[in-house]
Order: sequence, then C-alpha cells, then structure tokens
Amino acid sequence: MTQDRLYNVLFLCTGNSARSILAESLLNRLGSERFHAFSAGSHPKGKVHPLALKLLNEEGLPTVGLRSKSWDEYAAPGAPRIDFIFTVCDNAAAEVCPIWPGRPTTSHWGIPDPAAVEGTEAERADAFRTALQELKMRIERFVNLQIGSLDERALKKKLDEIGQTSAET
Repeated sequence: MTQDRLYNVLFLCTGNSARSILAESLLNRLGSERFHAFSAGSHPKGKVHPLALKLLNEEGLPTVGLRSKSWDEYAAPGAPRIDFIFTVCDNAAAEVCPIWPGRPTTSHWGIPDPAAVEGTEAERADAFRTALQELKMRIERFVNLQIGSLDERALKKKLDEIGQTSAET
C-alpha cells in the first residue's frame, strides 16, 4: 500500500446505529486528507441512534449523510473499494462476513455498546461519550500510522494492537 492515495475504511457493527456511526464520523474528520470512512451493519437497525447524533453534534463532528445501512452495500458491484475493515462490536466480529473485493486489511476494535446501557439519560449519554473517546483514541493512532512503510503482516499487527488499546492503558 502507498500513502499517496485516499484509503477507504469500513466500520462494521451489527446494528449500525451507534459505534460504527461514531467511528465513521470521527475518521471522516480526523483523517479526511487520507481516509474516507463508511459504516454498515450485518443487521442494521434502519436509523441512527438519537444519542449518537446528539453527541456528534455537540462535538462538532459531521452528521450529514449518516444512516444505518447493510454491509451488503459495500460487497455489491459498484461499491467503493474498501482498504480497511474494522469491526467495533463483538457480534459483528464473530459473524460470517460477505466476500469483500480487493482483500481489505481487517481488524477487530471492540467497543462496549453504548446503546445497550440502561439507566438515566446522563448515564446513557456518558456511555456514548466513553465509546466516542475510545474510538477517537484508536482512530488517532490509526491516522498516524505510516501505512506505506509497513508490509501487510506488520500493518495487520499494528492494527490489532490499536484494537487492544483503551483509554485506561
């Protein structure tokens, strides 16, 4: 891989309503010169979680065009060629994925599901904020990788290491 082109990145989750949406927005802001992010789900909910949209708006992150969609869109003819795929939920990581054209580099970046948190509005909002912070830390590390200087094995190792990091480490 060379660094003088735009890389397409697909974030996958089961419902494509929270974590993968947050990641798509973050990467499109933080890596806009080198990366174009997309998100999808194996069983999309059909709408973006309102707390995800609220948080993105509060943080000044892009929300235009965000929608909950199936990963089939990115395996279909005419879809953008995907260079990297990151699963952000454990369920999606365990599912049988479509065959992706071009053999993208994949890694699992599991993040606890903020949409599954029950409690007060403040507790639920905190869960979304925590997910956003974890994703931001990982995405910042990703956009700073010298992709063109790494062979396929070294790149995969770096991506997997990023997926194992958390704000506490």
